[in-house]
Amino acid sequence: MSRKIAIQGELGSYSHEACRSARRDLEVLPCRTFEDAIAAVKSGEAEQAMLPVENSTYGRVADIHRLLPHSGLHIIDEAFVRVHINVLGVPGAMLEDIREARSHLVLLPQCGTFLQEHGITGRVSPDNARAARDVAEAGNKHVAALASELAGEIYGLEVLARHIEDNGDNTTRFVIMSPEPDYRRRGAHCMITSFVFQVRNIPAALYKAMGGFATNGINMTKLESYMVDGSFTATQFYADIEGHPEDPNVQLAMDELSYFTTNVEILGVYPANNGRF
Repeated sequence: MSRKIAIQGELGSYSHEACRSARRDLEVLPCRTFEDAIAAVKSGEAEQAMLPVENSTYGRVADIHRLLPHSGLHIIDEAFVRVHINVLGVPGAMLEDIREARSHLVLLPQCGTFLQEHGITGRVSPDNARAARDVAEAGNKHVAALASELAGEIYGLEVLARHIEDNGDNTTRFVIMSPEPDYRRRGAHCMITSFVFQVRNIPAALYKAMGGFATNGINMTKLESYMVDGSFTATQFYADIEGHPEDPNVQLAMDELSYFTTNVEILGVYPANNGRF
């Protein structure tokens, strides 16, 4: 039985590229939704899941922060993929033939300048790799997909234009999820600890909760808030810090955090990837 890693989306997606880079030894298991990818790991169908959490251009991936605390899985690693968007057409098509380009809703605005300059209309597809597959099956030389070169290889499409994204630093960060945590100190750089928390309903609770990280010299690389269960008063925070839960200064900061919060949950401890630097 082959070892598998679950992704949301089709083969040829940027999640697939992330697996090729960070988990080349695992077979990729495509899933329809993020929930399906998480369920595949929980059921044992896959060993791990590769899930996108944020993009340098688009921002946070919708729903991920809501899903992670309740997934029953743990972050054990991270991966970064440089998102190169390419125009993929059927064999024999030329760029000047293309009138319509299909891709995911998130990808289309990231190459809006190129589409406008070439008079190409963007059409939304559920997934960029799905767009490539659909274009290949339709065989229409006037319709292209905006996707990775990997998708072109898989579905037999030709690259009509490479790297058309507006932002030259467009990068997506992924987290690798597993049923069991891995607190081993590893990697060439520091360890990252990710956690979520809710502050108590008292004045300056967030300010006081964050004070322990400042006084103990801990670098907080990310702090994001989002509503819980659609409530405008119940706010949960997601944070990444540099450090390991067993580090004395991290222990002091987390102890202080607990005084001003109603719930703290560590999502994972993992080595900082080179893509951060």
